[in-house]
Amino acid sequence: MNQGISLIFRLLALTATVVPVLAQTSASLTITNLQKTDGGWLLGWQSAATGVAYTVQFQDTLQDGIWRSPASSVPFPVASNQWFDAVGTNAARLYQVVGVAAAQRGKVLALNYSNTLSTATLDFLFGFAGIPITPQYNVRLYKVDYETITPLGARTVASGALLLPEDAGRSLPLVSYQHGTLTQTNSAPSSMDLTGEVTVGIGFATTGYAAAVPDYLGLGDSPGLHPYLHARSEATACVDMLRAVKTICATNGFPLTNQLFLCGYSQGGHSTMALQRELEAYHTNEFTITASAPMAGPYDLSGVTTDDFLNGVPNPNPYYFLCLLGAYQDVYHLAPDLAGLLAPPYSATLPPLLNGNTDGSQINAAMPTNAVEILQTNFLAALRSNPRHPLRLALQENDLYRWRPVAPMRLYQCSGDMDVDPANSQIALDSFQALGDTQVQFFDPLPGADHDTCAQPSLLLAKAWFDSLR
Repeated sequence: MNQGISLIFRLLALTATVVPVLAQTSASLTITNLQKTDGGWLLGWQSAATGVAYTVQFQDTLQDGIWRSPASSVPFPVASNQWFDAVGTNAARLYQVVGVAAAQRGKVLALNYSNTLSTATLDFLFGFAGIPITPQYNVRLYKVDYETITPLGARTVASGALLLPEDAGRSLPLVSYQHGTLTQTNSAPSSMDLTGEVTVGIGFATTGYAAAVPDYLGLGDSPGLHPYLHARSEATACVDMLRAVKTICATNGFPLTNQLFLCGYSQGGHSTMALQRELEAYHTNEFTITASAPMAGPYDLSGVTTDDFLNGVPNPNPYYFLCLLGAYQDVYHLAPDLAGLLAPPYSATLPPLLNGNTDGSQINAAMPTNAVEILQTNFLAALRSNPRHPLRLALQENDLYRWRPVAPMRLYQCSGDMDVDPANSQIALDSFQALGDTQVQFFDPLPGADHDTCAQPSLLLAKAWFDSLR
């Protein structure tokens, strides 16, 4: 299906005037209504196509340079042919409506049994890794393929690992663990690499949880480039994994309780925060979160993370920035291609490394000590000087502290973290409390510890908290 623009039109607030800015009108999709109502504008369109859903995007001005998702009371894409924008500003805004292939979100496409790990095997593995968990149940390992949506809302496939305790004899609470940064597609949790983060799910499963560990888009069996630190698609991939897991458990003799726990570390902290926001905004009829533990995530991408990058603050893993830049180029189209954002020789050497087969350490070795040097000079100058630079707007859209959590949340991060500035967690905590949330707490599990060293104590504290709530 053509996912291109069908019609972009400009809405002038407080008038009923529609000024076409770019008209690539398709015979199957036309704008039919723009109506001012109390508190906003009602947009309507018609389409002759079938099996289509619709995503609305906006720009505040043509100079924005990228299309973003507006605040909405319903998730995109929508199946109906209208959408209400609750805007009270007099400023002009531009919209585009995009038709995409509709998905059956959460539909199970494949369930493949991988292995069963006995308690004796797990005891050995945990002991070797220094994980202080006593296995209670054998654990069955499954790979799940399911239907979900792209960042634009079109139908696609994603995968993940499902870990289930054997013969638990009771209903199981459900936990979703969101993994950290990966650059190799085949190292995703569904590969069942027992040296990777699937072991976190196994640790939950052997103590009586049903554990979902989504791969995210672009990893595992999912096609395309991974949309790294793109909050909405992190969230939708995880929501649909939870839906698939609920279906599998209901039809395979693993009854679930009504409890749902969320946790994740590093990128997984960002994904966990995005997932909680998405569930509480749009899916309270399906899921009620018992507790959430985002850990060491970059929640303030447009502020702390951007400032650190532009100021040349050393980062042990500069490849994070290349992954983010490649993903945002793919989602937001900042330039004709990624090479167009990069200075030579990096414009030639770095893009091929985002091939899904290159380890992060190899990408680090190909980058300068100061990651800011990879950017094309004019692009960097504009990024420094323009507060509404397209990349800044994209980063701002993926910040995760301008909302109010409902379920209890505990943030975990160590003060010695140089990969993700701990100010990210403090800013999130301060924002949540300013918005009236008193259920969010912050913990430093091992003061002075770095990003890697902090992971295990953070996870153990989160698990102990979850265990106390079962």
